Amino acid sequence: MTMKAIIEAKVHTSLRALLRETESVRWLHHLTMARLVARALRNDRHALIQTGSSQERYCLSYLTPALLWSEPVILVTPQRSHQRLGKSIQWLQEWLETDKPIEIGSHFPDTDNFQGLILTTPQAWLSDRLENQKRFPQHIPTIIDRADELEDWTREQLTISIQPQDWDALMSQYPRQQEEIRDLRVQLTKAIFGHPQNPYCSCLLSAPEQKILQQLFQTLSQDPQWHSHTGVVRDYQVQFQQPGQMLWASIARDLGQFTLHIAPLEVSTALQSIWSQQPVVLIGCPLDRERSAPIYRQKLGLPELTTLKFAPDRQNEYIRLYLPYRLPMPNTPGFQNALLPQIHTLVRICPSANQPIVLLIDDVPLKAQIGANIAGEFGSRVQVEKINLPVNGILVTGWEFWIANQDLFPPPQLLVIATLPIPSLENPLVAAQVTALKSQRLNWFESYLLPTALHQLQRAIVPLRESRGVVALLDNRVNFRSYGKKILTALEPFARINYLDASWFESSS
Repeated sequence: MTMKAIIEAKVHTSLRALLRETESVRWLHHLTMARLVARALRNDRHALIQTGSSQERYCLSYLTPALLWSEPVILVTPQRSHQRLGKSIQWLQEWLETDKPIEIGSHFPDTDNFQGLILTTPQAWLSDRLENQKRFPQHIPTIIDRADELEDWTREQLTISIQPQDWDALMSQYPRQQEEIRDLRVQLTKAIFGHPQNPYCSCLLSAPEQKILQQLFQTLSQDPQWHSHTGVVRDYQVQFQQPGQMLWASIARDLGQFTLHIAPLEVSTALQSIWSQQPVVLIGCPLDRERSAPIYRQKLGLPELTTLKFAPDRQNEYIRLYLPYRLPMPNTPGFQNALLPQIHTLVRICPSANQPIVLLIDDVPLKAQIGANIAGEFGSRVQVEKINLPVNGILVTGWEFWIANQDLFPPPQLLVIATLPIPSLENPLVAAQVTALKSQRLNWFESYLLPTALHQLQRAIVPLRESRGVVALLDNRVNFRSYGKKILTALEPFARINYLDASWFESSS
């Protein structure tokens, strides 16, 4: 029998032996996940795995079959993961006594008959697949880790932006239309800067602003060379003419400048064509509320595939949830005054151990205010969205920074969540999605805002499951809104109290 035929048995035997000898590698589902990845490699089939855990814990489950597989494998994972995965791969190669070639790069090695493992970034792989750059051959099994970010990666890849300098280049290339281009730019600047300021420093383009863009493209099309023009403005026009686009501007008010962006509302159309090019194993935590991941698959245009979902172990991976009853609701006058004493008390009763404390506050002014206030008592332990944190540091951060960088920190002893991560309608990307759902007469809260919040919550607390840390959820909407039960279901398993108990922190540390 060939190695390909017995890959599942080989992976199972090797990984089971490793787990028996290595006490530090603890995760209940290693063997099940490794067999599924090996089967996907053998059968050239797609698979989707929801791990319920962090990359550091489950990565051996896909690295083992990838290293024992006799043919090349592509591993797509964020740049920030490469160093940690590189160390795991080196250690695993030594233990397995394999010598599979390992490459890190943005294209397939030029070496003849390369049979190794190549690590690449989502940006490199997606640009190759979406733009047919042919830097990676087709039909090579591909593992995508952190696939919970795949929709965002794809939309970023499909976003076209007109920077301030692009206007200057346009006027120099089309001197006959220079005056009209300048006038239209002035009109657009005045209209965009007329939007109210918001924490996201951006706004959706309204109908009048889109009409100005139409005039710009009509002006440019009067020049015969425009139709053969290559560049970002021409690309923007082509996408502008397609249905289902969202248009927004990011604003630098201090510089008096703006950048125009355009991206598709949904990415499934762009992705559908790439799934037939190679078998793909998608891995992330979490991806969907259901094991079959119907919402996730629809968003990404995925075909039928094998799905697997691991739930956190109720005995060893539960969180300690502090959920008080009597705090004022967010966006009420009393909330901020009640929040600060709660945070001070929580930080004080949390022992100064070798684990960080994380304060999740998405409101930008409030985040800065609480960071300064807490620093007044706890000094240099407090850092606002910084990677280099003392071993007993206090990290004040928004959701985006924490989700992107949580793997770089030890599991927190305490995670304080000031408010639920329900997307804000002030964010133009959120507003565009909501507008599209309204036009379809869909329940935009239940179908978009709430699932997004649940997804963010589950991702944020993953490290706390490893340490049985304390999650303090200070948003009283969980207790009094109809969707509160769904929030609690997403946080399970947990032990819950509504009063402060110092013993919880002692036992978790």
